[in-house]
Amino acid sequence: MFGFNRQIARHGMCVLAVALPYMAMAAPPADKPSLAVQAQLRSMTPQDREMVLSWSPELRDKFFTLSPEVRATLGKLHAGHTRHSKKLTLRQVMQEILSEYQAVVAAIATDNAEQAADSARRLANHRIPVGGLLPYFPLDKINDESLAALPAMNDVVEGAALRLADEAERGHMAEAAVRVGEIAGGCVACHQLFRGRPGISPLLRPEAKKSP
Repeated sequence: MFGFNRQIARHGMCVLAVALPYMAMAAPPADKPSLAVQAQLRSMTPQDREMVLSWSPELRDKFFTLSPEVRATLGKLHAGHTRHSKKLTLRQVMQEILSEYQAVVAAIATDNAEQAADSARRLANHRIPVGGLLPYFPLDKINDESLAALPAMNDVVEGAALRLADEAERGHMAEAAVRVGEIAGGCVACHQLFRGRPGISPLLRPEAKKSP
């Protein structure tokens, strides 16, 4: 009986010894950055390094094809915000921005300068989503030409919000109201470039996508 069990055990070990090399070959390679990417990562701040390592290899490759100027611009945009989320997606952050925008409009309509200023400043200092901004952009928009437009759009939206806050605190509510339209215009311009029309499915036939 014991001899029979030992034979089974030996047989099992032989099968495992033969199978292990093939199992190792079938295992997917570890997602380890190349030496060139590792060199780039060492020059980054710990926060930026953690963010880039959270990306897929495809996104990392696209990022490192960007010019140093555009990469520096993205770094400044992220660093300009004091709130960085570990959980929220960009869509959730945009919902927060919309909520603050609506609060600004309500405050101006009711002549509530303090609420207008507070909400406008929260809008300008919105959270940065988990992984930063790039994971939520289409890959074909991650290029120098498209991303070079971000600073101007950022100034229109967040800059107008900060100017609105200052004007509201000075009691210039009519001037603050003008900034509301500027913020909306900046949002629309950014959405047209990076998001497209929401709700459109690539699985619909072209004629079905047309507005009535």
